[in-house]
Amino acid sequence: MHIMEGFLPVAHAVGWTAVAAPFVVLGGRTLVRTLREHPEQRLALGAAGAFVFVLSALKLPSVTGSCSHPTGTGLGAMAFGPPAMAVLGTMVLLFQALLLAHGGLTTLGANVFSMAVAGPWVAWAVWRSSRRLGAASAVAVFLGAALGDLATYVVTAGQLALAFPDAQGGIAAAFAKFAGIFAVTQVPLAVAEGLLTVVVVNALTARGVITEVRA
Repeated sequence: MHIMEGFLPVAHAVGWTAVAAPFVVLGGRTLVRTLREHPEQRLALGAAGAFVFVLSALKLPSVTGSCSHPTGTGLGAMAFGPPAMAVLGTMVLLFQALLLAHGGLTTLGANVFSMAVAGPWVAWAVWRSSRRLGAASAVAVFLGAALGDLATYVVTAGQLALAFPDAQGGIAAAFAKFAGIFAVTQVPLAVAEGLLTVVVVNALTARGVITEVRA
């Protein structure tokens, strides 16, 4: 992912937009309330958005019509919650589609759901569960960022499989094919993103840009 412009059938593009839209609306309301109550967090939110923009712009060719790259959404999900990342991720994906020809407008809904909704919620859930089970902060941050990254690509593989089922094995076979190709590049990228996120969280915490993330 990002899935490129015009690659999905119209019905799928519209459907994924409809699925992603409520998360973005909820995220917008949450973000407005957060900034009203804590205006000092503007800098930290900007840093989280910049992290997503830079990492997700580093693309490698992968499945036809898509690509592999880090996502960067785990950082913001753990620091501000998944709803905030639905908005920040949508803004990043929109700018990348318009300015970098990375992704597209017709596939924006599908890309938002995989990268700005599913990935952040998995990252947050894994991080929170890990902390509650007693894992060290660095371990929880690593697991959240890495598995949130992988979740994005599992969802993207599912989106592509639904749109382009295998002639013989149907959706399941198509999913296995897409996920297997993504895994070649995405598993090492997810590990790298997890390690980088730990470093960035420690740096931002030390400088007071964000408070220590905790469950």
